[in-house]
Amino acid sequence: MGIGDKFRELFGVGEDSLHPDGLAELKIGDPSYDDWDVVRDFEDLKTARAWRQQLTDAGHQAVITSDHPLNEYGRGDIALRVPSGEWSEANELLDEP
Repeated sequence: MGIGDKFRELFGVGEDSLHPDGLAELKIGDPSYDDWDVVRDFEDLKTARAWRQQLTDAGHQAVITSDHPLNEYGRGDIALRVPSGEWSEANELLDEP
């Protein structure tokens, strides 16, 4: 284990990829989704993608959006959205144990 590994372990720096998977799935600054209901907010792309997949696997239409580009670690203000009027059903599905 080198000194860089020690710093990453100690401070949690550089653990994630500088080019996170799923950036192509994120809709950045796209006003066409502004009228869609926000089901959940997330700080990282990996988590948002996992929750979106739960909805799409169950047959629901869902997107992940952000008003601004994420940082190099895939972190930022990310919203999981469903078409207007489908919030309740999507929220129920995500709250199931």
